[in-house]
Amino acid sequence: MEGQLDKFFFARLEDLRKRCERDGCGVFSVFLDERQCAEAEKWCRYNIGELSYSFHGGFEDANRKILAVYPEYCKDNIGEEIPIRCLTFTYRREDRLSHRDFLGSFMALRLKRETIGDIAAAEGRAQAAVTETAARDIAASLSKIGRTGVKITEDQPFDMRLADTQEFKEICGTVASLRLDCVAALAANVSREKAAAIIRSEKADVNHFTVTDLSHIMAEGDILSIRGCGRFVLSGINGVTKKHRIHIILKKFI
Repeated sequence: MEGQLDKFFFARLEDLRKRCERDGCGVFSVFLDERQCAEAEKWCRYNIGELSYSFHGGFEDANRKILAVYPEYCKDNIGEEIPIRCLTFTYRREDRLSHRDFLGSFMALRLKRETIGDIAAAEGRAQAAVTETAARDIAASLSKIGRTGVKITEDQPFDMRLADTQEFKEICGTVASLRLDCVAALAANVSREKAAAIIRSEKADVNHFTVTDLSHIMAEGDILSIRGCGRFVLSGINGVTKKHRIHIILKKFI
């Protein structure tokens, strides 16, 4: 199934290229997740020809982004054409709302996940990057997130302070080495043998690509995703114990 999905994904990229060549103007994908962005970057590097491409998520470090493909002469104006809208939600500060609350409410409107980009929520305020169509549907149909009333506006730029509100749970421990199976065992809180089984089952991604090599060496800053366990950043490598084990710090996205 994954191979079929990959073929479909690359076919969509090829369609973007052909439409851009045919129409002579910029064309845009839906929102891509981090792995899709990485795959699209590799594909474009070798298949886009004389066209140009770029990724846009509303702000610089967005995780979910739209791929723009365009002739070189459109480069200076392409940013103005990106079909992304920033919706700002305000609500009572005492009402704690999370990324999951907003995404659930959007999905309840039967919006496709590919129409929703990054969502950042803080006390009393949240923002979401969405496509133009999704923005219209949300503004017209949504007045509450769960049981919390919200006011929606579309006239504010992305607030980078909100984009930086991602919360983490810190996991500290020691590992025998920086091999993938050792780091995954600490992240998932399982034995090294169980971590190895997870990796061999193609359920572990490093920097958005599936890795099945148990001996793959992790580096500081690497992102480890384990299906069913979550997503982690290897944020620190802090020396060696007397028994030659390595102190590391993982940050788990929550």
